[in-house]
Amino acid sequence: MIVAEEQIKNKEIAVLMAAGMGTRMRPLTENTPKPLIRVKGIPMAETVINGLRGRGIDEIYVVTGYLGEQFSYLASKYPGLSLVKNKDYEIVNNISSIKAVTDILRGKRVFICEADLFVSDPSIFLADLNDSCYFGKFIEGHSDDWVFDLDEKGFITRVGKVGDNCYNMCGISYFTEEDSVILADAIDDRYSKPGHEDVYWDDVVNENLDRLKLVIHPVKNDQITEIDSVEELAAFDENYVNQIQ
Repeated sequence: MIVAEEQIKNKEIAVLMAAGMGTRMRPLTENTPKPLIRVKGIPMAETVINGLRGRGIDEIYVVTGYLGEQFSYLASKYPGLSLVKNKDYEIVNNISSIKAVTDILRGKRVFICEADLFVSDPSIFLADLNDSCYFGKFIEGHSDDWVFDLDEKGFITRVGKVGDNCYNMCGISYFTEEDSVILADAIDDRYSKPGHEDVYWDDVVNENLDRLKLVIHPVKNDQITEIDSVEELAAFDENYVNQIQ
């Protein structure tokens, strides 16, 4: 499907979350932030950026933290791309990365993407998206990862870990203008309360599903890949086989 005219008229922006320390991919991440590790010759973050730009999105915000100075070249390479520093990345979970951009995304049509993804098929970003959604892969059998429960109408009723025969999170979501206001306000509110240090931003979405109307946008396994360990990286890119301990 192609991008709807309404979405072109109502300018979209994107947020990339790139603040994490990538501890599960050490030693590769000791000197390189995980989103900038090259997979099949290209930094993972750039596969996401190129997909977004293919949709016509040039207003992109990359939220940095760990080894954040290494992302500076992106702002020169991609006009319209800005870096936003997450000052709390070492002491607060990834809610801190969305908190850093609530004033930017509030009231906008916005993609929120993890930056440590390898997008093999950039056409996934060309979908006609009329509703707020998470991109999801349907996985048969049991999953210990982040998953979604749906009601009979296809709306998400739970965002959380562990499920069977369900859609799994794959690191891309999309919010309409109305829902991005709800999300930004909810993040700000949750961040002001005790215990926010351990909260994932997706937990806040889950806590507000009575107000956020989210569906699943299905993608295929081979269109986008999450790589969480050196072993997974070596299985995907043979250039890293010698990195396996």
